[in-house]
Amino acid sequence: MIFDRKNLGIAFILFTAMLLLVACGASQLKLEPISKSENPAALVYQLGNSLKSARENQVDILAPGWFEKAEDSYLKARKQLNAGEEISEILLNVSYGRAELIRAAEMAQLSRNALAEVIKSRNEARAAGAESLGEDYAETEENFLEMTRAIENNNLDWAQRNMEEVNQAYRQLELQAIKKQNLEEAGKLIQEAEKNGAKKITPKTLAFAQESLREADAYITEHRSEKQNVEKRGRDAFFEARRLMNVLKQSQKFQTMEPEKITLWVEKILYRTTRKLSAPDRRDEPFDAQVDKILDAIGTLQNEYQLATNKVAMKKSEMEAMQKKISLLEEREKRLQNTEERLEAERSFQQIFHKIQTEFDPAQAEVYKQGDKLYIRLKSIQFPVGQDIILPRNYPLLMKVQKAIMAFNEPTVVIEGHTDSTGSKAKNDELSERRAQAVREYLVANGTLPKDRIFAEGFGSRKPLAPNETAEGRAINRRIDVVISPSQKMP
Repeated sequence: MIFDRKNLGIAFILFTAMLLLVACGASQLKLEPISKSENPAALVYQLGNSLKSARENQVDILAPGWFEKAEDSYLKARKQLNAGEEISEILLNVSYGRAELIRAAEMAQLSRNALAEVIKSRNEARAAGAESLGEDYAETEENFLEMTRAIENNNLDWAQRNMEEVNQAYRQLELQAIKKQNLEEAGKLIQEAEKNGAKKITPKTLAFAQESLREADAYITEHRSEKQNVEKRGRDAFFEARRLMNVLKQSQKFQTMEPEKITLWVEKILYRTTRKLSAPDRRDEPFDAQVDKILDAIGTLQNEYQLATNKVAMKKSEMEAMQKKISLLEEREKRLQNTEERLEAERSFQQIFHKIQTEFDPAQAEVYKQGDKLYIRLKSIQFPVGQDIILPRNYPLLMKVQKAIMAFNEPTVVIEGHTDSTGSKAKNDELSERRAQAVREYLVANGTLPKDRIFAEGFGSRKPLAPNETAEGRAINRRIDVVISPSQKMP
């Protein structure tokens, strides 16, 4: 980020106002008393941890004076503790250390506000490795510490005058560190090549490596924040530097060889390559022709490789398509299986339905289907007037109901009670509920179903089948309906 003097000036004005407020209200340290019943060893240990945490938050850098005082109080308390001195003296130093550390944290926050740009540049320089730059970095760090000390001492003018210079120093250190990290090795190799005679022996390769290094250096100067591109430029420069060294070494070797040996050395390289490609021996041909044939062989291999790659891709595509077809067929088979199971369940349900129909005389009950439920409407069941007592003459009918329920595999059964409209709605609802419950209890007691699979519900006169104006209609409406819901698994 480029240093903005105008913005820094505005920030510093705001900071100055805050600093004056703090200075006016905090000229004296506020010591918090510590009870003598406290464990002094634990308190000293806690103060040491607080100092460690503050150092991790750079309080020692942003408020060095107050941090040093807090650290000094801690060291005194620890020394007194080890020497077994008076607890009151130890606690006093702990109290001072705490108060001084609080003041250091306050001043550190003021420094963060006032020196935000400088701190940012400092952090970026350190992240780039500026600490490895020795004296240059140490000098800038000392200047930064002088600024934070000046803020602690209310010497605002001095801090303001030096902010821009220190900020730019950190930015320059950052740039140096980035270049050192990415270009130093390449630069060293090029210097080594020059010392070993590259200017005379390999001038063209030297010039190319130097140009690559200059371009990388210029790019980093303008684009230091583009980390990936910076690293790539650095790798390119290092590649050319290593290439220079190898070209130089080989050229020096050639200087000691006779022309025929050089020719045979090159021929050997071409011959080894030809053999590796399983190509005919062409040492009787000119070198250019041998190279062309090698390139042709490599081109053929590349084409074959590409064809093989395409075939593999096609096979993979075919396998994926086949897998999709298999998945579709499996899904279809599953649907068919589900359909067959459903049809089988429906057939079984239909058979049971017809069988149950034959068990009941039409005067006793009406058996019919509605959706996936089977209804047994008990016409002949009778209760004493206003009561829910099951009379013995109803036992044969309920035994048929029991047999019908047990023809299914653990169904769910609802016993619905119904009355005519004689009497109040509340009494009819209650009476229908009690009668349905009486039938439920009879079926449960006789082992028809577990009690958690059979339920009772009273509807009163809300669902009439005939007009209640006639005795015949009222008799029809006084009934018990048994609703059987088969389970998914039919017997």
